[in-house]
Amino acid sequence: PPGRKVLIVYAHQEPKSLNGSLKRVAVEELSKQGCSVTVSDLYAMQFEPRATRNDIVGCLHNAEEFNYGVETWEAYKRGSLSSDLIEEQKKVQEADLLIFQFPLYWFSMPAIMKGWMDRVLVQGFAHEFPNCYDSGLLKNKLALFSFTTGGSREMYAKGGISGDIRYLLWPMQHGIMHFCGVKVLAPHICFAPEYVSEEKREEMLIAWAQRLKTLWKEEPINCSPEWYFK
Repeated sequence: PPGRKVLIVYAHQEPKSLNGSLKRVAVEELSKQGCSVTVSDLYAMQFEPRATRNDIVGCLHNAEEFNYGVETWEAYKRGSLSSDLIEEQKKVQEADLLIFQFPLYWFSMPAIMKGWMDRVLVQGFAHEFPNCYDSGLLKNKLALFSFTTGGSREMYAKGGISGDIRYLLWPMQHGIMHFCGVKVLAPHICFAPEYVSEEKREEMLIAWAQRLKTLWKEEPINCSPEWYFK
């Protein structure tokens, strides 16, 4: 619907890839609906994935012994995080929906995107015990993981060699997004695009565009452990 804000966090090196096309389709389709869409193209931005002392501007809270979690929490409260983090947090703060678009690497997200999670979702900004899970600080936001796999759908079935795909979604959807209070929409998974025909890949893009048309009517998934492990 018009006025909704979407942030697409995108991690692929090649614009002509299927991930690049999925990102492009999302930008086009959501913009057509009147949403305002922002893209964080992590590779193009040369986003720093490492959590270091450089993320804190000025003096440390405790210069004797460096504790990244404590230091970034204190820096967030003082407004002295590095500018790249402040920039990303502003995008997250404004977004109604976060879409993460990436190829699956080793049952997980690429390092550059994991680094985005590690550095951007600072304590005080995204969560603050006991304000986590349903009371996480980013509640009233939605997230959707859209990714491609190397393995086929059969490999990621419950009885398959790689196990149920939901097992890998658990750390991403539950451990990160739900922990920060974000509600999670069903993932969008394109299985083994490298091993299918050009037509099939085209169908994958069309299916994504179709889904985006009615995305705002979708209900979030049940975020309890049973959903992932039943």
